[in-house]
Amino acid sequence: MSEQTGQYGAGQIQVLEGLEPVRKRPGMYIGGTGSEGLHHLVWEVADNGIDEALAGHASQIAVTINSDGSVTVGDDGRGVPVDKHKKTGKSALETVLTVLHAGGKFGGDESGYKVSGGLHGVGVSVVNALSSRLIARVYKDGRIYEQSFAYGTPEGDVKKVGQTSETGTEITFYPDAAVFETTQVEYEQVRDYLRHQAYLTKGVWTSLAEAATGRRYGFYFEGGIESYVRHLNRGKDPVHETPFYISRQVEEAVIEVAIQYADTFTENIKAFANNVHNPEGGTAVTGFRAALTRVINDYARKQGLIKEKDANLTGEDVREGITAVISVRLPDPQFEGQTKAKLGNPEVRGYVEQVMYEWLMYFLDENPNEARKIVNKTVLAAKARVAARAARDTVLRKGALEGTSLPGKLADCSTRDPAKSELYIVEGDSAGGSAKTGRDSSFQAILSLRGKVLNVERVRLDKMLGNKEIKELIMALGTSVAESFDISKLRYHRIIIMTDADVDGAHIRTLLLTLFYRHLPEVVEGGYLHIAQPPLYLLQAGKQPLYAYSEEEKDAIIGRLIEKKGKTDPGSTENDVDATTIVDDEEKDRLKLAGIRNIQRYKGLGEMNAEELWETTMNPDNRLLLQVTIEDAEKADAVFTKLMGTDVPMRKNFIQSHAQSVENLDV
Repeated sequence: MSEQTGQYGAGQIQVLEGLEPVRKRPGMYIGGTGSEGLHHLVWEVADNGIDEALAGHASQIAVTINSDGSVTVGDDGRGVPVDKHKKTGKSALETVLTVLHAGGKFGGDESGYKVSGGLHGVGVSVVNALSSRLIARVYKDGRIYEQSFAYGTPEGDVKKVGQTSETGTEITFYPDAAVFETTQVEYEQVRDYLRHQAYLTKGVWTSLAEAATGRRYGFYFEGGIESYVRHLNRGKDPVHETPFYISRQVEEAVIEVAIQYADTFTENIKAFANNVHNPEGGTAVTGFRAALTRVINDYARKQGLIKEKDANLTGEDVREGITAVISVRLPDPQFEGQTKAKLGNPEVRGYVEQVMYEWLMYFLDENPNEARKIVNKTVLAAKARVAARAARDTVLRKGALEGTSLPGKLADCSTRDPAKSELYIVEGDSAGGSAKTGRDSSFQAILSLRGKVLNVERVRLDKMLGNKEIKELIMALGTSVAESFDISKLRYHRIIIMTDADVDGAHIRTLLLTLFYRHLPEVVEGGYLHIAQPPLYLLQAGKQPLYAYSEEEKDAIIGRLIEKKGKTDPGSTENDVDATTIVDDEEKDRLKLAGIRNIQRYKGLGEMNAEELWETTMNPDNRLLLQVTIEDAEKADAVFTKLMGTDVPMRKNFIQSHAQSVENLDV
């Protein structure tokens, strides 16, 4: 064995006690120390109130973002117990706030929680550990109790501070600035969370207030997830007006399902277990899909809506245009992964399948007109699927998407390593020509599109693949589409939409984003899609050109140049300013003070020569790229429906209500 210089014994073993592990490794408990982790603290406290509501003991959850940077979360539940805990010798309140895995979520008896979203039971103690200060108030037994903490450590025992006729728990916490990258809790994020919780917990009020701005919002949905489905389908044409809704208990689990079909071509299924969103689905979604396919086929054959000789409708057919919310509540949820993205309880599949088959069949039998509309839509989807497959096979036959055949408009790069390859999607021959000349052809490919691509929000796959521009784009990507899609065959790991900074350019960009979001979502989810940020202005002050990518940056550049030159008399500058944009007298004076001889407002990429385009928009050392992400798929779906769907009044209203906030609109 080699000689070792340091000793390794019991003295080198660290034992972290109490809440020390949380402060040492906060990411293990809340996922990170950025904005997401900060808001996780709010969710952890609010979830305790939701658990009280699920247990039938609370009807209100209120969140206040205070002016001093703290957050207060309160509920009207039973109130955390304040009597002494036998095992710890401390009050139950202090125990749940200072001991990991302490709480009412483990026993499953009548006094605790039968169902809970906070599976691991570390929530409020973690919030305490990561707060510079926390104040807990309990309203119970006619009295108000209070205890305060600093960095997770009690500042004293529980005290009686008043009398009350109310019940509940109120936690005020100050996120520790030494732990978090930001301590600014975002009003919109909390509002969206509380909206979801109100939808999922029928008959419960949730509210939000922001002290600094006076903004307030409250949510109450008597219809629960049925109201949620209607909300998700806003702006869409429903196939049947009345959503299907059922809530039934099977063994110790409660299964809730709401469904409404819309005249669209995509499915939107959201699954929740104990109010925790499961974006990757799991056993509940598996049971739902199996039952849905079986019910629709059995009903359609029983009613003669599909002939005996015809093949069964597929799962893809019966899910086209469906919006569904599945909510299950069970005593011991088993999630796959730390983020609870997928429910793993095997028994839940059978529960959901049983409830769905029995009660959806009953709904169809009792509502024959709506049932016929649903089945007719699925039959039409099956016909379209056959047509789309034929169209796809025609378009992609002979391995067109495996790289043996590439579109003629594609100026490919020389490298064949996808990780190093970039594809610029450019509108128009002029910009495409400059991009081809200015690019680094070793790793940058250019695909020029002519005009505006098809709006895929309003068409099925067969018509989409008949569009020349979309077909060539999919061929260039190499992934194929629909059930043949394979992300591992993506030929470029950086795909960049590069359009003009005007109304037409924004429209083309939106059409392309719709295509990727609806038909190539894995490209977006993988972080491969970006939007180029060409400069708005060229400012010439001497030999070195200066580029500004926004009005604010232009003003900042002018300010820096004025400061650098020092204050001089504008009249001492003999030459006037050469401007290709509207400049008033005050602006001209500032430009003269800065020593700027020329200012140009770019109207489009075609105005730039190849060298300018490379330096400003394509050179990795200088360019700005905006990565496209789907932080909230529900919001994205609503925006695409609103902007690209068939509801003209909704789109008109959106444009009118946002008209005052538009910047850089070319007129």
